[in-house]
Amino acid sequence: MIKLSPSLLAADFSNLERDIKIVENAGADYLHLDVMDGHFVPNISFGIPVIESIRKISSLVFDTHLMISDPMKYVKPFADAGADIITFHYESDARQKEIIDKIHSVGKKAGISIKPNTPAFVLEPYMDVIDLILIMTVEPGFGGQKFITDTLNSIRYARQLIDRSGREIDLEVDGGIGAENIGIPVSAGADTIVAGSAVFKSADIADSVKKLKRYGV
Repeated sequence: MIKLSPSLLAADFSNLERDIKIVENAGADYLHLDVMDGHFVPNISFGIPVIESIRKISSLVFDTHLMISDPMKYVKPFADAGADIITFHYESDARQKEIIDKIHSVGKKAGISIKPNTPAFVLEPYMDVIDLILIMTVEPGFGGQKFITDTLNSIRYARQLIDRSGREIDLEVDGGIGAENIGIPVSAGADTIVAGSAVFKSADIADSVKKLKRYGV
């Protein structure tokens, strides 16, 4: 069965507790938290105060995606705020192994993400230490974009790396995924799906979660 990680970026920010409770009760596995700094990506979203606040009302795994410059500096603050998985971008810092070690040192799972144009072979040196790989299937920074089909090659390559490693590593994909095309990345090897607009912008949030989860049954 696939894991579903609804992206909070698409939720109603005037009713965050309501929306979070809906996806939690509907069977979501993770809650995807897109943190943007306006520097690494051309948008600003939310940060530590929001995560601290919603941690009090949810027991979901907080799947925290740092689309920021200098992620090393913020590992502990986000861990303290309640993140369970901390994913940083390969492209954001040259100290990838040190950042992974830092995340583990504060007791959290470590994820590494690549943009659509970054070749998946750059992930190979981290297969013995990483807990999650996130393949961006749109350019990071904004929700509601169209799935980039060329990223399927990266998903397939990452799946091969994971299978060869023999380790339990989530292969997550994020961007432009809904009920109409979820089968495409899953068939390529993805097992964890981020969905924002397809969940929170739908007429029935709970039903959308269940439909997306049902694909993996």
